[in-house]
Amino acid sequence: MLFREEALNRIREGRVSVVFRHWRRARVRAGTRLRTMIGLVEVRSVAEVPGVEPADATAAGYPDVAALRADLPGDPAHPLFRIEVAYAGEDPRIALRTDEAGVDEVLAALDRIDRGSRRGAWTRPVLRLIGSRPAVRAGDLFVDAGYAELASFKRDVRRLKELGLTESLEVGYRLSPRGEAVLGRSSK
Repeated sequence: MLFREEALNRIREGRVSVVFRHWRRARVRAGTRLRTMIGLVEVRSVAEVPGVEPADATAAGYPDVAALRADLPGDPAHPLFRIEVAYAGEDPRIALRTDEAGVDEVLAALDRIDRGSRRGAWTRPVLRLIGSRPAVRAGDLFVDAGYAELASFKRDVRRLKELGLTESLEVGYRLSPRGEAVLGRSSK
């Protein structure tokens, strides 16, 4: 579920608590926490609704129902969903980036990922590549990392990000302090 930056800021400030989308079927579930550029957004409830009530337009950050309807994402031929949302705090990966404790556990996790990969051991080579070429577009890195497809490379970098080892920049990536510590202790 995508949000505009302005909507995310209003969610974080508590000025927006409801969003609407036209979907074929619900794409999120209550209780889901979405990672966004401002941190976590929790989905409190999801319901298909016949229309928008005036109070909901205000809760969605619009002056009236007409303004909300004019800005609704999705195909109007699809059902309308009302989604209650709330800011749920910082992205936990941010704290992981500076946590240099547990390096042995992270190394063991990288070993498990490499053993289970059809590509073979890719985690350390990708970390080394990002470390040696920070702020370089993924489109310029994936071939040097031995990938045939950009999407596969990005997926794997996201796996490293989940462990707090990399950070996404406006352009490209860089190693986090945790990533540098792991790479410094890595022998592969």
